[in-house]
Amino acid sequence: MILEHADLRIDPARAADFEAAITRAASTVIALSKGFQGYKVNRSIESPGRYILTIYWDTLEDHMVGFRQSPAFAEWRAIVGPFFAQPPVVEHLELVSKS
Repeated sequence: MILEHADLRIDPARAADFEAAITRAASTVIALSKGFQGYKVNRSIESPGRYILTIYWDTLEDHMVGFRQSPAFAEWRAIVGPFFAQPPVVEHLELVSKS
């Protein structure tokens, strides 16, 4: 399993609208993608307007090719992209240890 970690920055004044939009986009667009295993969105306590989106994929290719190179990616960005104050920083992680 691959973990996609996206650091998202938005205008804090638009937080309620963003939270509704990202929940809708993740559950109706990303969730239909091959290899999708689940997601979560966390809001920073110390940094208003900062969110961490975590998506669980079967493989890196499921995210980078299957989703990012599909029409679903444009649909996703149309829903959440207008909220971004700067481009998201995205990294992929793999599990090393777990308790």
